[in-house]
Amino acid sequence: MSGALDWERDGPEWPHAQHSRFVHAAGLRWHVQHFPGPAPDAPCLLLLHGTGASTHSWRDLAPLLAKRYQVIAPDLPGHAFTGLPPGGVGSPQLTLPGMAAALKGLMQALDQRPARVVGHSAGAAIAVRMCLDGLINPQRLSGLNAALLPLGGLAGAVFSPAAKLMASVPLVPRLFAWRAGEPAVLQRLLQSTGSTLDPTGTALYRRLVSSPAHATGALGMMANWDLPTLAADLPRLAVPLDLLVGSRDRTVPPEQAQRVLARLSDAARGRITVLDGLGHLAHEEDPARVAEYLLDAEQVA
Repeated sequence: MSGALDWERDGPEWPHAQHSRFVHAAGLRWHVQHFPGPAPDAPCLLLLHGTGASTHSWRDLAPLLAKRYQVIAPDLPGHAFTGLPPGGVGSPQLTLPGMAAALKGLMQALDQRPARVVGHSAGAAIAVRMCLDGLINPQRLSGLNAALLPLGGLAGAVFSPAAKLMASVPLVPRLFAWRAGEPAVLQRLLQSTGSTLDPTGTALYRRLVSSPAHATGALGMMANWDLPTLAADLPRLAVPLDLLVGSRDRTVPPEQAQRVLARLSDAARGRITVLDGLGHLAHEEDPARVAEYLLDAEQVA
């Protein structure tokens, strides 16, 4: 079993490999995809995927957004083709502020200042943290099934410690990758999101979750996440935040969007758009519909 995805082996078949490059920044070797947009001076839009995903999740949405923007889509630290930070799962760069700071370093290395940021799930939390910490100053944020509030009840009490324990035992990510790579297990994992993916999307997730290195990065990210602090800081957000919510999302409860907006100041309170019939991976299920909302003139500053 391979310990990591290998670009020489896996890269040629990766979606939009022609737009890929590798960049050294903030002590990491990043895999980044850059869609140049309609003109050299087109504004930059940054796409941030969620836990356990990669640039592949934007494979159909990014080209649609590139009709208006330069689109930058990195693999997050420890995910897919971006390396795990020094120090492994205990690295500060796998915390929410740490990932935000690392992405700031990547944007500096790319000489990009995002005018828009679109984050899916945990990627939305990173985008909000970057704004709160003064690392970026976009005109607008968009969260796709944004994971911005802590889990409630028993799940919230045990989730991070359990992930930390699993990530810290070297054998566990390998066992997780071995099991998750089985077609039936993977299908149950994907179904648990409330989304239905096409065979291409399913095959790409299978390649991801079959990698112990990728599993380590995802578990490490979950182990170091601090959503209570982020939730407490939401009233300080000064950038308008729009929320796109899949009505069938089984990962982030759709009703959470109203609670998020209630925490925001008037200046930051955007709009909620419900994507009927779509789940947590809405942008992979119906990229055209998601792009339509994201490119809506009312949402562009």
